[in-house]
Amino acid sequence: MTLGREIAGCRLCAEHLPHGVRPIVSFSTTARLLIIGQAPGSKVHESGIPWDDASGNRLRDWTGLSREQMYDPAQVALVPMGFCYPGKSSGGDKPPRPECARTWHAQVLGQLPQNRLTLLVGTYAQAYYLPGSRKLTLTERVRNFRAFLPAHFPLPHPAWRSATWMRQNPWFEAEVLPRLRSEIDQRIR
Repeated sequence: MTLGREIAGCRLCAEHLPHGVRPIVSFSTTARLLIIGQAPGSKVHESGIPWDDASGNRLRDWTGLSREQMYDPAQVALVPMGFCYPGKSSGGDKPPRPECARTWHAQVLGQLPQNRLTLLVGTYAQAYYLPGSRKLTLTERVRNFRAFLPAHFPLPHPAWRSATWMRQNPWFEAEVLPRLRSEIDQRIR
């Protein structure tokens, strides 16, 4: 059985998922860009397509990726911290279930090229993959993105709230996004 099929059949945290199990992940052994986000939202849970919502539109805008590029697993791996929609809580979605990263991430990352760029989208991915930066705020990690290159590139989550964050941090569009697009161009274009 392939790893993708094993993940598709995972029921490890089914009892904690009020909307059912639907692991949403996409990868191949050639993807030199890895995007690790939080967990699928309700729209993505319905469609089964990663980043198939307004957040995905904003992320594609930030990265300069077309829909075709983003959804080409030969180029881009889409591996959230939690593979299934965790449901709602007050103020938004629940945090991603921790079982996915502990159970599957090392296996998935072990199949990807070593010279990949990993976009760490949001605080959950950054806390897991940049544990030495936990004392920094998300804004500090994003502003100091150069310290995490060439392997990692921290980004805020592209949810609707990020529009306010971007207005408060104009350096993000001026300094971070051009470098992000350049780093992506070196890997997949």
